[in-house]
Amino acid sequence: MKIAVIGAGPAGLALALLAAERLPDTEIHLFDSRPLDRDVRADARTLALNLGSVRLLQRLGAWQAESAQAIQTVHVSQAPPAPVAGEVWIRAAELGVPQLGAVLPYGALVAPLQQCWLARAAGQPARLFSRFGTAVLAIRPRAAGVELDCGEGPLVEGFDLAVVAEGGVFAEQDRKPVTSDYRQNAWVGSVRLAPPGLQGMAIERFTRNGPLALLPLPPDAQGPRAALVWCLPQAEDDIAGLSDAQRLVVIQQQLPEVAGRLTGISALKCFALGLNVEPRLLQGRTLRIGNAAQTLHPVAGQGLNLGLRDAQALVDALHDWAESPAAGAVGLDAVLARIDRQRAPDRWPMIAATDFLARSFAWRLPGLPGLRGLALAGLERAAPLKTALARRMMFGA
Repeated sequence: MKIAVIGAGPAGLALALLAAERLPDTEIHLFDSRPLDRDVRADARTLALNLGSVRLLQRLGAWQAESAQAIQTVHVSQAPPAPVAGEVWIRAAELGVPQLGAVLPYGALVAPLQQCWLARAAGQPARLFSRFGTAVLAIRPRAAGVELDCGEGPLVEGFDLAVVAEGGVFAEQDRKPVTSDYRQNAWVGSVRLAPPGLQGMAIERFTRNGPLALLPLPPDAQGPRAALVWCLPQAEDDIAGLSDAQRLVVIQQQLPEVAGRLTGISALKCFALGLNVEPRLLQGRTLRIGNAAQTLHPVAGQGLNLGLRDAQALVDALHDWAESPAAGAVGLDAVLARIDRQRAPDRWPMIAATDFLARSFAWRLPGLPGLRGLALAGLERAAPLKTALARRMMFGA
């Protein structure tokens, strides 16, 4: 079998490494328009990984703990004014796990994955191929497979399967069958905090305008710091006109006391937010994973985690099929269709939950903040439900 993996981001690299490990008779070609000599470590975008994703990267030998900040506690709360403030505490120690997840820069995740892939490809040059600096312009169906158009004519050889893992951000994507523009912006960057900082605590604050999140980062020479994700309706977004000092004041006013005191803020980047989903992962012999399959609102921080589970599920299913005595009687198309169905219970509840939360911030119903506060207070008291939700967020369905 020959597989083309399109996109050397976290999901694509993880898929290629998993396939190289678990599908020893499969030829794998990894494509990316990015040149190999581009320094991916310079990309400081922040990623939040759940415990399941951390364990997957550890298994692949691509986890560098010194570059990441473990999340030990998650605090979710409703900002005033609300009749019931409401808050939920989720602690790793109470769940019997070493951590709930981790936060790290994009480059600190992709660089080790890429290094692992290149090392493995160098050891098996007849089976594993790196095609960096090669943009895939089109994927065309052919008998029992696909061919790729890379701008230099179609590849002579065909592929049994193409996996698209190159998603991009909502504003740059072609619209998929299930789509919605939330008309919200996410301002992302980092803030500095007075000691002792968050100490491994992630904060999600539901404000009148949208969610505001602080994610702990490893401290540097200047002290504690955290990644910031600040969501606002586009019609009321005046952040671009504020000074750094004004931004700090506005953010501080909306955070709970447990966040501590902010002392500085980085330059912020703005991204439009929306939902963009393929109803099915599979179209012929082309399968989409990660942001190429589902681009979600960042309210729950689950987009990349969902993509890594897509990759793992695909490789696990192909491995089980290849090892099965009945493999000859069950075709690849049947296996791929089964994967599509099996991913649905994990994908669609997460898509629905993030979509509901994102839309709810546009509803200015008088009692809504109070209802949200009551829901949080109720969840905090319902220990079995809180535990089930926490484990769903850590490991998926």
